[in-house]
Amino acid sequence: MPTSLLGISKKAASEKQYRFANLFGLLTPSMLKETWRGIRKSAAAGVDRVDAREYEKQLKANVGKLVDRLKRKSYRARLIRRRLIPKGNGKMRPLGIPVVEDKLLQLAVAKILEAIYEEDFLRCSYGYRPKVGAHGAVDKLTVKLQFGRYGWVVEADIKGFFDHLDHEWLLKMLQERIEDRWLLWLIKKWLKAGVLEEDGQVIHPATGTPQGGIISPVLANVYLHYCLDLWFHKVVRKHCRGEACLIRYADDFVCAFEYQEDAERFYRVLGKRLKKFGLELSQAKTRVIEFNREREKSSFEFLGFEFRWGRDRAGKAHLKRRTARKKLCSSLSRFAEWCRENRSVRFQELMEQLKLKLRGYYNYYGIKGNSLGLKEFYTEAIQQLFKWLNRRSQRTSFSWAEFHAQLKVFQIPTPRITESRQMKLAVS
Repeated sequence: MPTSLLGISKKAASEKQYRFANLFGLLTPSMLKETWRGIRKSAAAGVDRVDAREYEKQLKANVGKLVDRLKRKSYRARLIRRRLIPKGNGKMRPLGIPVVEDKLLQLAVAKILEAIYEEDFLRCSYGYRPKVGAHGAVDKLTVKLQFGRYGWVVEADIKGFFDHLDHEWLLKMLQERIEDRWLLWLIKKWLKAGVLEEDGQVIHPATGTPQGGIISPVLANVYLHYCLDLWFHKVVRKHCRGEACLIRYADDFVCAFEYQEDAERFYRVLGKRLKKFGLELSQAKTRVIEFNREREKSSFEFLGFEFRWGRDRAGKAHLKRRTARKKLCSSLSRFAEWCRENRSVRFQELMEQLKLKLRGYYNYYGIKGNSLGLKEFYTEAIQQLFKWLNRRSQRTSFSWAEFHAQLKVFQIPTPRITESRQMKLAVS
């Protein structure tokens, strides 16, 4: 962390009520050129069709012009190009693509905000933060349920969170820690930037922050920190008769309670709390379930994993995790589509791509206890690939034995558990 950001981080940690000023002045040419290292050079271009490699050819001059416009307060956020990508459930997810210059500036501001808010965010927050991720959230929830006295779970889903984030509330939340009106002016410009739809229509959303914008994840965490996390720990837990915990990854979260009345009371007030901040629960995906050692048929899903109680080899109650059925079907569907689209690719290149796909899948879903889920995916995926390779021409390309021999030649990775670190046996 640069010295300036390190100083901000220390100040934020030592003085929880401190409001930072003169943050806008940190956006210097040297900081932006240093920030440029974090820009993904292969990312898609924005509305100006200038990609990162082209921008980099005149990086010093481009950064100088950008900083000059910032100093003169003549900077204008460009339109965000929107693309729709499949979610895997038949629906489409809107992805916002800013121009390279806006990406660079957003990344610099995101680093400043992280220096402040990483000292404020609670340990229940895992999404889009340095050094924590989905596996950390899954492990923490596993430990809480396995060793805590929890018997009820509230499984919740916020409907279209990134599209309904209220701008005015967000700016009020940021003002709790930021006094610099020019940095807030800059963030407001990004929030109000128009969106260029795929059909050429330009819209100016009154709420929300584009998914794909570099600044969006940290703004989302700030919003839910004040809207949900602090409220749960300072208000909800104090009114509970028993244990209560919250685990959140971005806008996906699960709450566990010791007693039914605590869980049901929280469920009743959660919708009202979110509505205050312009958010809405998805009624179809939000529920209270009894989840204890005696109810092995009860289950819920979190971050692509299904949680349910079972028995270990000694016959003791043990929390089991496996790939959620919907996620498994979605992954296999996408894999089959990839096979169909790439069946004509040169075989050696196809095998290299296959390695990357399987390793990526194992790295995420390869948690302890999920070996059967990995084998199920691998078996179906290999059968799909065999089928589509034999449709490349009227002649059969491989027999089943020949195909398996080729998998060994190219050292295609078989299912394996990738979770190596030991789970902490503490709930704190």
